[in-house]
Amino acid sequence: MPTAAPETPAASRQGPATRARILAAAAELFYAQGIRATSADRIIEEVGITKVTFYRHFRTKSDLVVAYIEQQSAGEQAWMTSTRTPGDPIGSLRRLATDIGEASCRPGFRGCAFINAAAEYADPADPVRVAVEAHRSWVLDLFADVAAEAGAADVAATARQLQILRDGAMVNGYLGDPATVADSLAGAFRAIVDAAAA
Repeated sequence: MPTAAPETPAASRQGPATRARILAAAAELFYAQGIRATSADRIIEEVGITKVTFYRHFRTKSDLVVAYIEQQSAGEQAWMTSTRTPGDPIGSLRRLATDIGEASCRPGFRGCAFINAAAEYADPADPVRVAVEAHRSWVLDLFADVAAEAGAADVAATARQLQILRDGAMVNGYLGDPATVADSLAGAFRAIVDAAAA
C-alpha cells in the first residue's frame, strides 16, 4: 500500500470533498457492478485521483466498503424514519411499502444494497458483514416499534416477519414484477400486523 504524503493546507481543505467523491463513485459502482467486481483502481480512475489520495482517505478497500455500507445505512434510516407517523402503524407500513415499490421501479434498481453486500461477504465476522448486521438490527428495532404500536402480542416475532417481508419485496422488485411490489407488500404488512394483534 502506498505511503501517504503529508497533506498540504489546500489538500486538507479539499479532504472532505474528495472523500465524498470517492464514496459517491464507490456507491454507484458497488451497487451497479458488485463490490468485489469493482476494484480500487476502477474507483480511483472514476474519481480522477491518485492512489496516494485514495489511500489517504481509505487505508484499504474494506474500509471503503464499510464506509459505503454505513453511508447507505444512514440514508435508509433517514428514509425509513420519515415514513413513520406515531400512532399510525398501518399508515407507516403503507408508506414504507409505497416507497419500496417506487424504488424498485427505478431504472438501475438491483435490490437491497445490504443483502447484496452480505451475499458477497460470507464471513459473519468480516467488518462488512458486521456493518450490514448493525443496519439490519436497526431496521428490526424499527419494525419492533411499529409492531408494539400496532398491539402485537409477540413484538419480536412480528418484527422479524415484517423484516422478512421487506427483504422479499426488495428481491422481488429486482427479479419479479416491480409494479406489483407496493400493493403486495402493503397487503402482506397489514395481514401480519392484523394477525399479530388478534
